[in-house]
Amino acid sequence: MAMEVVRGREWKRVQIAPGALDRAFFEAAARGELLYQRCPACGHGQFYPRLLCTACGADTAWVKASGRGVVHTFTIVRQNGQAPFKDELPYAVAMVELDEGVRMMGNVTGCPVESVRVGMAVEAYAVECGDGLAVPFWRPVEHAARK
Repeated sequence: MAMEVVRGREWKRVQIAPGALDRAFFEAAARGELLYQRCPACGHGQFYPRLLCTACGADTAWVKASGRGVVHTFTIVRQNGQAPFKDELPYAVAMVELDEGVRMMGNVTGCPVESVRVGMAVEAYAVECGDGLAVPFWRPVEHAARK
């Protein structure tokens, strides 16, 4: 499943500066792909990007995720005096467990923050942030039948 990529919206957050290790993740998001690392040697999946598999120490490979998951845990940020976050209050930050078993952190948008719940079905979408890069966000899946 391809992620929707929101283009043409002014990026008001801090400009990201990916390095060699995570650039592929943000470039893929700009193409509508959500990536995580999987170890070809042992099959372990991981995110955030690392040079080596955290289970066996082998080299890892990027693989495409379905872009769907459930909220594993979350918090609602109600106070933040720093721009640009103060203009977005309140907002939900969640650890999302992907269908593939890997967990990613990100903002849950597209619903009142009070409706975010553990176990809530979410899907990824990305917002373009310039120079062929995009940042993934999460939104509720209204009609999902979860396992």
